[in-house]
Amino acid sequence: MVLLVLLGAGFTMAVDFSILNVALPEVGAGVGLGLTGLPWIASAYALPAAGFALVFGRLADLFGRRRLFVAGMVLLVGSSLLGGFAVNPEMLLTARALQGFATAMSIPATLSLLTTTFAEGALRERVLGLNGALLSGGFTAGALVGGTLVGLLGWRAAFFVNVPVAVAILVATPILISESRAPGRTRLDLPGAVTVSGGLLAVIYAVIERSVPAAVAGVLLLAAFWVIELRSPAPLAPVHILRRPTVKWGNYAGFMIFALEPAMIFLMTLYLQRSLDFSPLVTGLIFGVPGLASVAAGVIAGRVVGRLGSRKVLVAGLAVQGLATVPLIFLGADRAALAVLIPALFIGFFGHVSAIVAFTVTATSGLPDEQQGLATGLTSMTQQVALTVGIPIMASVAATQGAGLAGIHLALGVIVAMTLVTVVLVWFGLRPRDGHGVRTARRAFASR
Repeated sequence: MVLLVLLGAGFTMAVDFSILNVALPEVGAGVGLGLTGLPWIASAYALPAAGFALVFGRLADLFGRRRLFVAGMVLLVGSSLLGGFAVNPEMLLTARALQGFATAMSIPATLSLLTTTFAEGALRERVLGLNGALLSGGFTAGALVGGTLVGLLGWRAAFFVNVPVAVAILVATPILISESRAPGRTRLDLPGAVTVSGGLLAVIYAVIERSVPAAVAGVLLLAAFWVIELRSPAPLAPVHILRRPTVKWGNYAGFMIFALEPAMIFLMTLYLQRSLDFSPLVTGLIFGVPGLASVAAGVIAGRVVGRLGSRKVLVAGLAVQGLATVPLIFLGADRAALAVLIPALFIGFFGHVSAIVAFTVTATSGLPDEQQGLATGLTSMTQQVALTVGIPIMASVAATQGAGLAGIHLALGVIVAMTLVTVVLVWFGLRPRDGHGVRTARRAFASR
């Protein structure tokens, strides 16, 4: 029952994200938001979701994971109602920003409740596999159902659909889930929280708006955050944890996973609608069928990680994700290309979700329960930042060759190259350190 509640929350967030993407034109028209303002429906959500995930993850450790989870779900209900009743752009964008804060609060708390409820090992890996499967299922269901739901009930349904599910979760949570928090200190590293959130917000804004001053400010704030963490007696994110190979290379892999595959999906959406002249509904169906592979991958990957280890599954999943994109570089403007596209998407989605599960296991393993909020805050931050910056960057790469197929092919080639480079770096970055033998020899020498 605990698993049902926590996975249900993640599924709800995923459905909400994809339904609203399908409904963007109708939402904008409904509140009088012009074409140039449509990207801010996504950006208003992405900025707080990415910028505050780390801070809220650590707050969950310090002040209670269930408390943060419940607060996030309450905020989701309120912001969804505000969005559903919005009558102007200001109300709508405020609702989207609040939904971003709700995500930043709920997702790290959900993951840390999962990782502290289920002990590290085969059971946790299966649970995280189910989490990956349901997240993928939520994205797929939202894309498939979103167009129909919005068409039948209007764009406001994209907001209201969250409310009954979130209320049910709020009712069940106090009954089923006990409070969980780190023992001891409850002081928050405020300078660290301000600099890391400010730095992330500035960097993400710089990518969205292509602003050099914002990029410089973001880099300076993140550098200040690193210095503060080195000197703080109670750091928000202890540097020795950030330097752990599993944390460092796991989150690097996660960033590439979430930056490159959604960018590929974006490019293929352009290809299907501009080059092949398919409707949005047909486009959603084309992605939805291979999307079923991602649900199966989550269930299977959780078991395989327990047998082969997260490093092998992470690298294999990334390799499959990258290699499945190679045939897409050569697609032409003939609808017969679907015979190549759909199998490639099916295989690529399977590798993508397998890599997500392995990334989550890698980046949260080896840390005590009192630091699981930090670990899951890092993974949530990595995911949200990558989702936010990947598409604009690859869209800019494609734009260098114009609006035709040449630009899409170029961007897909860059995605493949970056994915395969990541495979090599992660394989060597996560290689086992042979420290056990050295420690044994030292103990033997000392005993003499």
